[in-house]
Amino acid sequence: MDAQTPATRRVLVAKPRGYCAGVDRAVETVEKALERYGAPIYVRKQIVHNTHVVKTLEAKGAVFVEETDAVPEGAIVVFSAHGVAPSVHEEAAARRLKTIDATCPLVTKVHNEAKRFAAKDYDILLIGHDGHEEVEGTAGEAPDHIRLVDGLDGVNGVTVRDPEKVVWLSQTTLSVDETDETVARLRERFPNLIDPPSDDICYATSNRQAAVKQIAAESELVVVVGSSNSSNSKRLVEVAKDYGADAAYLVDDASFVRDEWLEGVTTVGVTSGASVPEELVEGVLAKLSELGFADVHEVEAVKESMRFALPHELRRDLRAR
Repeated sequence: MDAQTPATRRVLVAKPRGYCAGVDRAVETVEKALERYGAPIYVRKQIVHNTHVVKTLEAKGAVFVEETDAVPEGAIVVFSAHGVAPSVHEEAAARRLKTIDATCPLVTKVHNEAKRFAAKDYDILLIGHDGHEEVEGTAGEAPDHIRLVDGLDGVNGVTVRDPEKVVWLSQTTLSVDETDETVARLRERFPNLIDPPSDDICYATSNRQAAVKQIAAESELVVVVGSSNSSNSKRLVEVAKDYGADAAYLVDDASFVRDEWLEGVTTVGVTSGASVPEELVEGVLAKLSELGFADVHEVEAVKESMRFALPHELRRDLRAR
């Protein structure tokens, strides 16, 4: 291939990117609830970790609150895609709230695994980020059995009752490579550590990391569209750097892209986290085009076609209408 010139600057766009099935379901849940019941619809925490999605839903009549005690008694509240602990359901019932649970089914799977292993009296090593909503929800299913392992740094401090009865589970949005490394380190300490029945890191997180690995290998710069509180988006930045990109940045939207990032760059990789609407990616591509990067190529790593049904309580009311 001839040496590239500014006229042949290019952009490699990762596929899959953006909305996963769980996010798509959660956002549609709030939209359909607003259509069915009318505003306001209360949502506990951010429905997904993206500031633009939250603002868009707020404009339609969604009211985001931190806890259920901020929801008027008898009102409708949607639980976010990240899941909640059983205590949150109990609090909502005590306030006579109508609840719609938009927890991602893949997060629910981890909750069910936690309950099953706790019932068998295993110590559960939950790999995840301290304070993340998903971790709090999973830990709430079996608080007496779960020990949080916050990455490699958390391995040495873990204590268990019986090294022969230990299983690991994980947050669904972690780095695949880092989680594998953490599990290997845990297994050095606990040789009989049991694996979960199936991979806890969700298909969408794995697929988006696989796609960014492909584009990072050919890109000097990778731009990841996503919000700063999005775990899976931040992992994409880390993976891009680990797999060949000289630099990688997380941006909420096109306004965050800096001209100086592109100095001396011939290939820019672009991807987005699992809670990012495609219009934000299109905005970044338009900005890059203005800056001389108009040659755009999509790089597909994995085909993706997963869909999840809306929460049953919402489907029931939509049918009744």
